[in-house]
Amino acid sequence: MKKTKPIIGVTSPDHGGTAGWLFTKLALWLQGAEAVRITTEQLYPAEQLDGLILGGGADVNPRYYGQRRESASGPGVSKKGGVWQYVIQAFSIFMYPFIFLVRKLFAADTRSIDKERDELELRYLNHALERGIPVLGICRGAQLINVNLGGTLYQDITGFYGEVPRVYSIFPKKSVEVDRESRLGKLLDEGTITVNAMHNQAIDKLAPPLRVVAREKTGIIQAVEQPDAPFLIGVQWHPEYMPHVAGQRNIFKALVDAARAASGKN
Repeated sequence: MKKTKPIIGVTSPDHGGTAGWLFTKLALWLQGAEAVRITTEQLYPAEQLDGLILGGGADVNPRYYGQRRESASGPGVSKKGGVWQYVIQAFSIFMYPFIFLVRKLFAADTRSIDKERDELELRYLNHALERGIPVLGICRGAQLINVNLGGTLYQDITGFYGEVPRVYSIFPKKSVEVDRESRLGKLLDEGTITVNAMHNQAIDKLAPPLRVVAREKTGIIQAVEQPDAPFLIGVQWHPEYMPHVAGQRNIFKALVDAARAASGKN
């Protein structure tokens, strides 16, 4: 019998966001899934998706969590991979300058509001939740999941950084504490991880169905999940830009495995 790849929808802005899309597509390809890009100008039938990734980009419109726009002030899986893991790590040394350049050229504006994208992603997210297909939220995507389920956001996290320096980098420089007993913690298989940080906003009031599973030293929420869902995880960092890290690849692997299980595709 011919194997059928699970189809994972990846939301993205109409303008910019090419780097995030390409690296997310690569991450899914490595796990045997087919990625389809979804924008307001490039739709895909929601009922044909086996999984959904809400990508990074513009700030979520605060009207969805009952606020007005504030002025912006600034910018179970093994970790061991043997020789192959060392090859990936060595390759990443050469990849990071390329990742930085590509994202610099094709990055989306993260300080603007994209009303059409908000509406599009909320439709796809609600459809996915109703069908019980796996969902991964990345950066803005994690925030949107929280908002959609009844939570709120900090519109500007600058005030959290006083004694603790603020990290804003595509390179993994931010230390994050992870609940090792959570689903995400088991995928990462570490209590402390180092991640990238490219966000100006963060989760404030947590939506009732969600659980906080990772924080940084300032207390800012870095990851959430819904324990009773088939697969619903939101991370504030960008795992697609860390393909050399086994734990970050495991996030995509778990999503694809859940999509296979839900769809019956092998």
